[in-house]
Amino acid sequence: MTTRTLAVVSAGLSTPSSTRLLADRLTTATVDALRQRGEDATVEHVELREHARGLADHLVTGFPAGELEAALDTVVGADGLIAVTPVFSASYSGLFKTFFDVLDPDALSGRPVLMGATAGTARHSLVLEHAMRPLFAYLRAVVVPTGVFAAAEDWADGDGGALLPRVQRAAGELADLIAGLGRAGDGRAARPADPFADFVPFDQLLGDQA
Repeated sequence: MTTRTLAVVSAGLSTPSSTRLLADRLTTATVDALRQRGEDATVEHVELREHARGLADHLVTGFPAGELEAALDTVVGADGLIAVTPVFSASYSGLFKTFFDVLDPDALSGRPVLMGATAGTARHSLVLEHAMRPLFAYLRAVVVPTGVFAAAEDWADGDGGALLPRVQRAAGELADLIAGLGRAGDGRAARPADPFADFVPFDQLLGDQA
């Protein structure tokens, strides 16, 4: 049985937090889905609240401190990523954005990613599509189609049972991508084809018409 590494980034600020709770639900479901596909998983958690000072220092010095460097290495070295943020001012939190700002721009290229977000009201549910998906698209990650948003009412039953269908669907999509890594040839998901990678230079076009 192949063992995959799953990195889980949670940007919740309180303890406990609904953000970490959602991250845990997504993690459990993904591990279960991987096992159904004949894959084992090692899970490594990165709680961004523990690295807030290190992230601020990194922004002004350009160098990560020891614990932050280890957290960045955890994400860079993982076979798949679950990333969950609370919603502040209709977008991801500044702590969440700062963490991905200090990553090397190519660090997540081709990496399978499952997105999650939490907020007090469902009015913020589009944050997954208008903020998080563009962020990971810029980083050239491979984001699963289903993002999972949890509002306060989704925890009304105490254990988030209302979220279960979405969580299981998203986890299955992430597991499918991670389980396919072994067929990519280099241990990573195959990168999406770049439509601009093969082009004819403009001067050559002009020469052909001369």
